Amino acid sequence: MGRGGICCLWLGLLLCLLAWAGLFAWSALPISPGQALAALLGTPGGMADLVVRQIRLPRVLLAGLVGAALAAAGCLMQALTRNPLASPGLLGVNAGAALGVVLVSAWLPLDSTIGLPLGAMVGGLLAWGLVMLLGSGWRGERGRLVLAGIAVSALCGALTRAGLLLAEEQASGVLSFLAGSFAAVQPATWQSSWPGLLLGLLLALGLAPAANLLALGEARAASLGLNLVALRLILSLTVLLLVGICVSRVGAVAFVGLLGPHLARALVGVDHRRLLPCAMLVGACLTLAADLLGRALAFPAETPAGALLALVGAPCFLYLVRRT
Repeated sequence: MGRGGICCLWLGLLLCLLAWAGLFAWSALPISPGQALAALLGTPGGMADLVVRQIRLPRVLLAGLVGAALAAAGCLMQALTRNPLASPGLLGVNAGAALGVVLVSAWLPLDSTIGLPLGAMVGGLLAWGLVMLLGSGWRGERGRLVLAGIAVSALCGALTRAGLLLAEEQASGVLSFLAGSFAAVQPATWQSSWPGLLLGLLLALGLAPAANLLALGEARAASLGLNLVALRLILSLTVLLLVGICVSRVGAVAFVGLLGPHLARALVGVDHRRLLPCAMLVGACLTLAADLLGRALAFPAETPAGALLALVGAPCFLYLVRRT
């Protein structure tokens, strides 16, 4: 087993420990680790069984899957732009997706199971296209692309707040999404989210060899027979699928798409065949750890995981900007 396999093994163990802790730690109903394990294995346990299976398990599963999806999206965006600072949060995709969720919730009578992810994907697509336009496209300078992302994120944020003010009653339920919290996750949320997220993750893993070729440069990738237009389209659609579902279910959880790929790259290198699986595990660990810490800080109240990740991610972003 190589270095990449060992790193993934340790990350997998850490992920299992965090997930197990998420089933019983800081619960309004005291639950022991043994009760959580018994409920997970199917042994009837009264109220503890109900809390673990119906409340905590969907939350833990979705938190881990969202972290993996956002980290994978960050990897793909960095491969697309050849920019180490690229991520869904920094290049406006998260903000555009959140705007799409608010507009659909406030103004369009669509079923939330389909309408919210669709609105998030369309909003993310429009924001991503505007960033590419302002940042001079795929060949734009790194700094210009990041500045365009910050500007588009600010614009989408302002429009989101305006939408909430103009349709306060209809959009009041969206506030939990925008906070980047897993507190409102229910079994139905998990069931409607995992198929799309799993599809997006499988697509990302399948695109790893092509992402390696893209990292060699456009001219060399084209000389090897790679269809750059088709690849960029598929990569972009995969990113939009992952980010759209995540934002529509738990809000704009920031900086996982930036931290996950960079931490994984430090562990396993730049080969996307190892980088993507490792980044997914890192992203899942980050979101689960943030969710646990958010429950612990002001128990029994909760701090949104998105806020805690932003507190950690912002200094890391400044460090990366200074280094690059």
